[in-house]
Amino acid sequence: MKRIIPWVMVIAFAGAAVTCGAMWSRSSKEGKQEYRTAQVRLGDLVETIGATGTVEPEDLIDIGAQVAGRIIEFGKDKKGATIDYGSEITAGSVLARLDDTVYRAQTEQAEAALNSAYAGLDRAKADLLQLAAKNDQAKGEWERARKLGPSDALSLSSFEGYRSAASIAEASLKMGHAAIRQAEASIIQAKADLNRARQNLSYCTITSPVDGIIIDRRVNIGQTVVASLNAPSLFLIAKDLKRVQVWVAVNEADIGNIHPGQRATFTVDAFPEEQFEGKVGKIRLNASMTQNVVTYTVEVVTDNSDGRLLPYLTANMLFETSRKDNVLLVPNQALRWSPPADAAPKANDSRLEKGNAGANLPAVASSAKGSPPQATGKGTVWIPDGKKVRPVRVDIGTRNSSETQVSGPDIKAGMAVVVGISSGSGQEKQKDSTNPFMPQLPRRGGKRG
Repeated sequence: MKRIIPWVMVIAFAGAAVTCGAMWSRSSKEGKQEYRTAQVRLGDLVETIGATGTVEPEDLIDIGAQVAGRIIEFGKDKKGATIDYGSEITAGSVLARLDDTVYRAQTEQAEAALNSAYAGLDRAKADLLQLAAKNDQAKGEWERARKLGPSDALSLSSFEGYRSAASIAEASLKMGHAAIRQAEASIIQAKADLNRARQNLSYCTITSPVDGIIIDRRVNIGQTVVASLNAPSLFLIAKDLKRVQVWVAVNEADIGNIHPGQRATFTVDAFPEEQFEGKVGKIRLNASMTQNVVTYTVEVVTDNSDGRLLPYLTANMLFETSRKDNVLLVPNQALRWSPPADAAPKANDSRLEKGNAGANLPAVASSAKGSPPQATGKGTVWIPDGKKVRPVRVDIGTRNSSETQVSGPDIKAGMAVVVGISSGSGQEKQKDSTNPFMPQLPRRGGKRG
């Protein structure tokens, strides 16, 4: 029994030592804190407004059909291949042909009607000659009867008959002239019908009005198109894809900062690592409303000489509203962060005066308590100072979504500013807490250019 007691005591002491060591190690690790810092840098700050748009051809023509019919054939492009998506064409090129059986028959019918009208004119002219001769005969007989007058040689009834025949012959002559004019009008009408029939026949051949490229082919051979009140769309042609536009929907809250000639940059998902440039062309006034949100369409013109931008790509647009070149920049996190109570300096700490000449003691003391500053455009960044941090007062300027322009006698390029605290195990203890020395600036959309 006496031998067992010492061994029990040894084991108990060993267990207590291991437990104390583990607790001390854990306490040491938890107590060891590392500041996450970022450097103050000298650079350019660009304020932007972000929006989404669609790449559109600058000149787009929708080719339709003015007559109804069945597609029987497609035309040829510059290379002699059948018209299809992406085909390059020239003005006057045949795009498609419709079945023209009905319209050819109508044309032949109109030609026959015109020939009949010409024949009617010839007959009216012949009738006119005949009526003119009868009129001359009736006039002569009436003149002789009028000289004789009613007598034994000429009865009264014969006298009246000659006078009536002369009047009838004169009226018939006038009718002959009217028949001539009617025949001439019939010819004009027949010509108009023939022109219309020929035009409808020509509409069976669909041609391109401009040089361009086929963006979309919306019909197939054998398909019947019916033109009634609206012309059915057959092809979509872009005149020149070297110059394209981006149609961007801009919120009404941001439209006041957009103006023609303004610089804009954008990216497309097809080339996510490449940035394209453009300029605002015009702002369309016909605003649209979707779920009580009013947006305006802004046209951004860009160069596409290399042809990389394809129609209808989605573009992530940034409109440049202001630019500050060669200024001091800090991450927004540095201005939002504030230290915990055990890291902040005391009110009587001499380090408050070191590197913080622009801030008085009460202001720094209130910072530790989390009271907001009274000065507009003022803020505080914290720089590491041993195991603690000390504040540096700065003037706040323009900012974007990631960085803010700062200035002040105690802030310099290359200086490290605290953006957060990490524990020794690498797990973040405090990240991006609210800094009472940073005034609440209005947020602006966009990214740094």
